[in-house]
Amino acid sequence: MSTWTPQPAGLQEILQTIRDSTDTQGNVQRAITHKLNTFTRVPDYIAYLAYILTALPQEEDQIRTIAGYLLKNNARLLLSVSPEVAEYAKSAVLQAFVSSPPLIRNAAGHDIVAFLGALEPRNWPDCLQQLVNMLDSPDPALQEAAFSVFEKACEDFPRKMDVEINGTRPLDYMIPKFLVLSEHPMPKMRSHAVACLSYFVPINSQSLFAHIDAFIACLFKRASDEDPSVRRHVCQALVLLLAARPEKLMPEMSNVAEYMLYSTKDKNESVALEACEFWLTFAEDPDLAAFLHPLLGRVAPVLLDCMIYGEDDLLWLDGDTEDTNVPDKETDIKPRHYGGKTHGLDRDQAQANGQERKRGAYGEETLDDEDEDDYDLDDDDFADEMSTEWNLRKCAAAALDVLAVRFGPELLNVLLGPLKNKLWSAEWLERESGILALGAMAEGCIDAIEPHLTTLVPYLINTLNDPKPLVRSIACWTLGRYASWCTQPISEQHKNTYFVPTMEGLLRMVLDDNKRVQEAGCSAFATLEEDAGPELVPYLEPVLRNLVFAFEKYQHKNTLILYDAVGTLADAVGRALQNPAYVEILMPPLTSRWAKLSDNDDDLIPLLECIASVTIAMGPAFSPYALPVFQRCVNIIHQSLLMYQAYQQSPELDEPDKSFLVVSLDLLSGLAQGMGMHLETLIGQTSPNLLQLLTVCLKHPQAPVRQSAYALVGDLAMGCFQLLRPHLPAIMAELIEQLDPEPKVEFISACNNAAWSVGEVALRYGRDDLEFQQWVNPLIARLIPILLHPKAPRSLHENAAVSIGRIGLMHPSIVAPHLPEFAQAWCLALYEIRDNEEKDSAFRGLCTLVQTNPAGIAKSLLWFCNAIIRWHQPSAELNSMFQQLLSGFKHHDEAGWAAQVSSFPPVIQERLATRYGV
Repeated sequence: MSTWTPQPAGLQEILQTIRDSTDTQGNVQRAITHKLNTFTRVPDYIAYLAYILTALPQEEDQIRTIAGYLLKNNARLLLSVSPEVAEYAKSAVLQAFVSSPPLIRNAAGHDIVAFLGALEPRNWPDCLQQLVNMLDSPDPALQEAAFSVFEKACEDFPRKMDVEINGTRPLDYMIPKFLVLSEHPMPKMRSHAVACLSYFVPINSQSLFAHIDAFIACLFKRASDEDPSVRRHVCQALVLLLAARPEKLMPEMSNVAEYMLYSTKDKNESVALEACEFWLTFAEDPDLAAFLHPLLGRVAPVLLDCMIYGEDDLLWLDGDTEDTNVPDKETDIKPRHYGGKTHGLDRDQAQANGQERKRGAYGEETLDDEDEDDYDLDDDDFADEMSTEWNLRKCAAAALDVLAVRFGPELLNVLLGPLKNKLWSAEWLERESGILALGAMAEGCIDAIEPHLTTLVPYLINTLNDPKPLVRSIACWTLGRYASWCTQPISEQHKNTYFVPTMEGLLRMVLDDNKRVQEAGCSAFATLEEDAGPELVPYLEPVLRNLVFAFEKYQHKNTLILYDAVGTLADAVGRALQNPAYVEILMPPLTSRWAKLSDNDDDLIPLLECIASVTIAMGPAFSPYALPVFQRCVNIIHQSLLMYQAYQQSPELDEPDKSFLVVSLDLLSGLAQGMGMHLETLIGQTSPNLLQLLTVCLKHPQAPVRQSAYALVGDLAMGCFQLLRPHLPAIMAELIEQLDPEPKVEFISACNNAAWSVGEVALRYGRDDLEFQQWVNPLIARLIPILLHPKAPRSLHENAAVSIGRIGLMHPSIVAPHLPEFAQAWCLALYEIRDNEEKDSAFRGLCTLVQTNPAGIAKSLLWFCNAIIRWHQPSAELNSMFQQLLSGFKHHDEAGWAAQVSSFPPVIQERLATRYGV
């Protein structure tokens, strides 16, 4: 035992603070939390906590347990205290664990796990040894407590457990020990054993895989265990094995599948949930599709049955109330993460070949594996629809979604009968689960479901009248999943039969008297807005009146979703929103909300985000509201920069939230896009000067701030270049530094926006401008390596290519000598991009470079011609440049041209001949 002893005064102060912490008043709690945080600067604080936990049996268990809890939270301090203090804390928690009543032992167990995590087991081997010895203790309670510590440690840091210590691997004797204990007479011991073993599967632990056959035999033996916790861990282990070592399960797959089907129907929901995860994992692995396919007919109906609300869900949801006037609890409102705007280009879907395709609820969207937003099913698609935590219903819906993407029409064939029975059942819970299933299958089965939508969409619209709020809310969600079919501009009849009734039905749900239905209606309506776009314009007045009325009706949580729906509407209808009647409907409620919120209110962030979309759409019609908005954004940016400066000087302060700064920059981008040179008077009237603040933002250590600052540079260049120009020498120096061929993941968006804004600035300076000329070589020296870098994200390749083209358009004599270096990569980066003005100016730049240095394209002629024929409607100027260049190549050397073109793929030859006569 260490020789450390407490000072009586220090011990009393910490003890008293812990006693005070049991007072539940909010202001007392804040003061106590602050005081406890200051104690962490006391060098032997953790020894005091360990002493209170271990050596003060006369104290109440609650006080000792709080000390244990604080010790767990401060375990990292072990790495910075003196050896004497660390030694005392370690030996004290082990002593408390062995010889204390259950509550204290439990707290000490949590401390041991936290200590092992902080120190790593290799630096505390005697603790591992003592815990292993306790597994053979004659005291069953100590046995089980020790195994509980192992389970938590194996779950939290399996890799730290799987190490060599003093020439031996503890797992080499622990794994066989766990296998033996999986047959222990106590159910809790069996459960811990299976759980501990399973956590080493995902990390490919060789100590476990040396016994893999014994492990699988153990799982089959425990599969029929009478204890649900053991069965749950068996299911979990089989899920992990399926993901990590499927080849080990394949020989036994028929038995495993039978067991998992049986377990998915287990009365115990935690067992059923783990078993259901098996089908989700199975469906997500494309290599296992051939094994899953024969089981589809049995698995899909079982999943469908799992999607019915359980009794616990219904109690928790309390879904029948008309609660629109009941204020939300603050705990209902999840923190939002504001990401800032990123400049990207749309790809031309009809031409996107050789890529993984992901079906949208209607039509196709290309899923690029380099996309920064990973497709996260549980968190995104099913989170809106079901606000409770992950459960059997959600898991089954997610599995059905993945099965639909994997097997499409075959899944619908299997489920058509059962699904019809559910949708037209007299029992509302059955109907509700059928509607959920229909929504879950929208993405993968759209082709097969489409012929049925003429029946299903009216059914869903009619279901919006159901007396049960949970049925109305799920009908909203599923209508949202099919919104793109409803909004297709096929015919006037299609519009009047499907689009208009869907829009009207969802707007009614936006104003429902149940908050859950409001939320589902508002989210689904936002999806409809995205898909409908300009088709909504004729209905703008009633749509706006409904949304504005919702502002009066909604509580806190749904108001945040409403901001998103208003912003999405503005993005969808664009400049149609500048009609003075619409401005008059929408702006008063937005400005009244805006006036009520302080500059540090979290609700200001989604409101600013919403107003950013509105300003772009309204354009000059936003002018009467612009000054207070502009002034407030500049103030927030100024205050945020001052707070960050203070934090840099005093790092013990909390790091300021960057979201306010980022969203204010983005709203100013919106104003620049919407109002252009009208901003000049605002910038002149506002202090401190925005452009000086912007230069500081470009150097900000946090990437999202730089990301939005570069977006603002590009938008100011487009909208009010003359205001930006005097500040560009300082800005360009920062901009060039930001261009990195292999940025860290968190810097990609900032780098993207920097690459894009450079091109906008180059265009605005104009042809052969002397001031910009100084930056051409440094920029090209950064942009070409980005374009050629195999690991740079595709979005960065595209933005770099556009900017090289635009700089080339303005300064061809400087850029043209580099053409052979980048021509092929340039054409590959942009041939799939949808026709637009940015692409047009970039291609005019490339053509100008080819005119200046025709030999530079010689080795990339195939790629150049491929990129030309991918255009649908080039501008007249660009088309004439294509014609001139191609005719020039042909006339320069007719025989050589003919020989080269004859080696091109037939589609390129055909289009060159048809369009350009070459």
